[in-house]
Amino acid sequence: MIHQYKLGGFNIVLDVCSGAVHVVDDVAYDIIADFETTDRETLLATLSERYADLSQEDIAGCYEQVVALKDGGKLFAPDTFESMAGHLKEKTSGVVKALCLHVAHTCNLNCAYCFASQGNYHGDRAVMSFEVGKQALDFLVANSGTRRNLEVDFFGGEPLLNFDVVKQLVAYAREIEKERGKNFRFTLTTNGVLIDDDVIEFSNREMSNVVLSLDGRKEVHDRYRVDYAGNGSFDRIVPKFQQFVKARGGKNYYMRGTFTHQNPDFLNDIETMLDLGFSELSMEPVVCAADDPSALTEEDIAIVMEQYEKLAARMLERDEQGKPFTFYHYMIDLTGGPCIYKRISGCGSGTEYMAVTPWGDLYPCHQFVGDESFKLGDVWQGVTNHECQQQFAACNVYAHPECRDCWARLYCSGGCAANAYHATGSVTGVYETGCRLFRKRMECAIMVAVARALKDS
Repeated sequence: MIHQYKLGGFNIVLDVCSGAVHVVDDVAYDIIADFETTDRETLLATLSERYADLSQEDIAGCYEQVVALKDGGKLFAPDTFESMAGHLKEKTSGVVKALCLHVAHTCNLNCAYCFASQGNYHGDRAVMSFEVGKQALDFLVANSGTRRNLEVDFFGGEPLLNFDVVKQLVAYAREIEKERGKNFRFTLTTNGVLIDDDVIEFSNREMSNVVLSLDGRKEVHDRYRVDYAGNGSFDRIVPKFQQFVKARGGKNYYMRGTFTHQNPDFLNDIETMLDLGFSELSMEPVVCAADDPSALTEEDIAIVMEQYEKLAARMLERDEQGKPFTFYHYMIDLTGGPCIYKRISGCGSGTEYMAVTPWGDLYPCHQFVGDESFKLGDVWQGVTNHECQQQFAACNVYAHPECRDCWARLYCSGGCAANAYHATGSVTGVYETGCRLFRKRMECAIMVAVARALKDS
């Protein structure tokens, strides 16, 4: 399968199954477009008329170069991965590599668009005890097989509402990691309200990454991210975020924002983050019911698509100015990239990755927490709902019929199971709006990577 598009002044040709990315001239672009549907003589004759200023020998030579790329497996490569899909996950069956610890099912903000129902996940407010968290870490170690590197994300709600337990759990993990032959990598996701010097010092010592929630412009951020008295949080958190990021040396963090119907022009929010001194950025589209006031409309989607292109151009412009920044969804490695296992199997939710509630219950990921039908078991007994887990074990890019004809399938790996479920009622369904946005992001990401690679060559 081939995907061709023009963006940023480049003619880009992506060979889906080989992963090869080609930047070509207009003649090669047109040859590739009709290569499989038009015979050589007819195609060359058509192109000779279209490009009258070129000799027939030059056009024919270009055609032969396309043939050589095909023969070399870099164009029109066949999909040879489907037979691997089931076997690849079988190799890591029962091996857990990451946990999302919900140390607090409560929050000090009252964000209207919150998928977690203001932090309590449609249930009782609670915080995780050290005993439950300790058992969760023991569960992770016991089920990690020979894997050395393990990941734990402290999540909520707002995890800083239970910061003492966070510190105790990190200390426990550091005690056992050497004797168990493991290495823990911790991350923290916070709304920033409770950040202080202690949080900064501890996080900069122990957290491999921190995710800081900021929606951009003050008026945008304060529309949804309010406390229970209805007051916006922008003025309280921004100075704390600036202090936090400065103390981290401007590295190993993400400013994570959400754009909604109120701000599909999210590039303005990116610019605000840049002006505030932040350079590691992420802006996610809201995922909610279609009748929710924050839901993106078709008109919004058109704006967002344009914003993604403008964002790509802005990144290259900032590169020229010596002020580069990172956008999470545009991070792509054209030379290495994820292995074929990840490209086929995706994030590993429900198998390699699980969420743990304050009570020790296991769920496939944080977006399924609160839905009892997806409860996998608990950290004492392990996974007991094997039928549920099997849904996720069987969830790969080839389990989605709609993905078979999609050029981006080996980049998204079938997409987010939670978004698919909430949109269609099935973890192997497809959240079409998310797919459309993902494809545009990938086109822009590849273009940025191409531009940077050509500049450095």
